[in-house]
Amino acid sequence: MPLKHLSTNWANFLDRLQHRFPHVDPARLADPVSDPQTLSLHLAEQHDLTPMEASEELRDFLGLEDLARQAMELRAG
Repeated sequence: MPLKHLSTNWANFLDRLQHRFPHVDPARLADPVSDPQTLSLHLAEQHDLTPMEASEELRDFLGLEDLARQAMELRAG
């Protein structure tokens, strides 16, 4: 799921991101981030991960978010 799709409900996404990554700095992510590399680097810095580990964790997280979105669409449709 591209981050740009999440900008319409960034506050909700940020809440879920903080639940998964508790050391996220909401002040630094107050505005929607459209570049996954920027978000990955923030996760790496805040969670003592390598950039590659953070990128993989973010990819996994976004994949789950996409599956949840698809499930909700199926329920609604």
